[in-house]
Amino acid sequence: MKKSLAQLFVALLIAFASTLVYLHMSALYLPFENKIKDLMFKVRGEIKGNENIIIIDIDERSLKELGQWPWSRDVVSKLLQNLAEYEVGIVGLDIVFAEPDNSSPKKVFQKLGLKSDGIADYDALLAETISNTPTIVGYIFALSNDGIKPDAPPKSNAIIIERDRPKHSSLIKPYRTILNIESIQEGAYSSGYFNTIQDNDGVVRSIPLVMEYNGILYPSLSLEMTRIMLDKKKIAVAYDDRGVSQIELGETIIPTDFFARMQVNYRGKQSSYRYISAVDVYNKTEDASHIKGKIALLGTSAAGLLDLRSTPFDSVFAGVEVHANAIDNIINGNFISKPIWAVGVDIASITILALLTFAILLLPSATLSFISFVFLNSIIVGTHYYLMMHKGVMLDTFILLLTLSVLFVLGQAINYFLEIKQKEMIKGKFASKVSPAVMNDLLLVEGDIFTAKEREISIFFSDVRGFTNISEAMGDPKSLIHLMNTYMDPMTEIIIKSHGTVDKFIGDAIMAYWNAPNEVENHADVAVCAALNQLHALKELNEQIRLNPEFKNAVLMADEKGIPIIDIGIGINTGMAIVGEMGSSSRSDYTVMGDPINLGSRLESLCKYYSSKLNISNFTKAQLNGNYIFRFLDLVTVKGKSEPIEIWQIHDYDKPLEGTLYGVTKEELEEELKIYHHAISLYKDTKFNEALEIFKTVDAKENKTNKMIYGIYIERCQHYLEIPPQNFNGVFVHTSKG
Repeated sequence: MKKSLAQLFVALLIAFASTLVYLHMSALYLPFENKIKDLMFKVRGEIKGNENIIIIDIDERSLKELGQWPWSRDVVSKLLQNLAEYEVGIVGLDIVFAEPDNSSPKKVFQKLGLKSDGIADYDALLAETISNTPTIVGYIFALSNDGIKPDAPPKSNAIIIERDRPKHSSLIKPYRTILNIESIQEGAYSSGYFNTIQDNDGVVRSIPLVMEYNGILYPSLSLEMTRIMLDKKKIAVAYDDRGVSQIELGETIIPTDFFARMQVNYRGKQSSYRYISAVDVYNKTEDASHIKGKIALLGTSAAGLLDLRSTPFDSVFAGVEVHANAIDNIINGNFISKPIWAVGVDIASITILALLTFAILLLPSATLSFISFVFLNSIIVGTHYYLMMHKGVMLDTFILLLTLSVLFVLGQAINYFLEIKQKEMIKGKFASKVSPAVMNDLLLVEGDIFTAKEREISIFFSDVRGFTNISEAMGDPKSLIHLMNTYMDPMTEIIIKSHGTVDKFIGDAIMAYWNAPNEVENHADVAVCAALNQLHALKELNEQIRLNPEFKNAVLMADEKGIPIIDIGIGINTGMAIVGEMGSSSRSDYTVMGDPINLGSRLESLCKYYSSKLNISNFTKAQLNGNYIFRFLDLVTVKGKSEPIEIWQIHDYDKPLEGTLYGVTKEELEEELKIYHHAISLYKDTKFNEALEIFKTVDAKENKTNKMIYGIYIERCQHYLEIPPQNFNGVFVHTSKG
């Protein structure tokens, strides 16, 4: 109780601390949270981008063929004109023409002081081309004070309205603009900024869709292009108490964070969209079907032009493709966001998971606790992954994993420091009373494990045949004990390896059971397999004894009588027994008692009577799932019982380990059993004469696998032929234990 209360207090304390960190110190864990979300993107893998979005790429090949950047404005003009002739749907410029073109002939003439009337003006040419083509120009906001005086505001045709704007807006407020030259900026139908803002680790995960400059709201290039394509006049910015909640573009609702930033649901690595080299457009060698009706963005992937970004998928990613992803998200509604209710879910999850971790710490097994802890973490990650990738909802994962990990470590520390003293006390008090299996179970389970309870078990008794003769042959008590230890060690090891509990050694006998104190699945099969393994192990054990000179007297005795040095009989029964601590106040033991134990002992004793090595009851046989070679022995009532039981002999596994235990082939054994069971059927049908003839025929064979059973049934058949039974039911009454 003391340990549980301490763990509960720690769980609630950690949950409270985690909530405070979540609400007020998010900067501490956001870098880790971002990495988890990046990993989720990578696990999801790449998704094909919208085929209607293309990128006109000022790539290395274009720079090589058309010259270094910046190109003369007539080159850009021809590029845009060719796109118009290709019947492009709309073009967005991810470049800004902030300075006049010094390569323009008119500019050159003016510098030389020559008359420039009628001379080509590349700036004017580009401005005219932009005004006559579906081109939306781009510009940049300088977000911080760079010492340059703010310039004129940008031009935008977008009408941006605000709903429920709070007193203090959370929108990003840049310092100044970096615009195109006046003729280009004014001649364009509309414009939008193409700023991308990196997180602290340099990765671009979101883009601001709206910024506020000089009290006026301006749209990003991707938002403005989408507005024009959807033929919407207005953009609505909705607020809640914390800041921007969403941006509305007609019926399209774009979820954002408080600063109007949209989380980019990246399609994959660079080139998720079709890249078309600018030089192919300039030379008009590109397939027209790749451009007609498309949404085009003019930008660069060339490393030298320094427009490369880092994204969750790629450390080198063309900035222009960030805008392509943003347009794709808005058009198709593939948004990822953290809605306002997600905060409540995160806080509730912290508390609930802290309590679940507390419950995990109460589990009796440290291994089970750890497996449950890992499973719970997997559930969190899997659920958050599913919500993010399939429902577009982001929840904070790292803070939950951190809470669980800290709580689990502290809880296990409490387990260790509060329990270590208690375990030492238990070991000191009970080590002399219980087996190692019981001790381990006691140390793992809270509560009084010694309390008697009813449980189904498979009880095992084994006994060494001819032990009196072996004792007399050995003579020396020390050698006899050594011989018994030589036998007991491997037999006990087989039981323990099969998760059985050795209850006690009774002279040369072993009592063991399965399914207590620990549960053992298919315990009847496990007990039978352990018994067969012991019988098979006797062959090698007897060979070892023969080679040991200390046991020569026992070897000589066995050789003279033609018997194994050590041979055993085993009885197994299955049933409900009382399991727990039994004895006096001064001396007790964890053991089992009940009728199933008594019947198990009787079955072992009857091995001598039936000349069997392994007897089981019908209760055990009914629970066996494995394949074995069975022989029906008898339907009997044993001493002290009135209800008849079936006794079965198990000869061996259905697929014996080596030959069989009885020195014949499996085929010979099965043929004998087929004949034998036919005779048993005749016997049960009171056809004693026919059964008698079969029993006599098999008994006459030298290689029969049971030396006693045929004589037993021959005697019974002869008796019933002389004195026919009344109401015969096949039951034989044993009046002694063996």
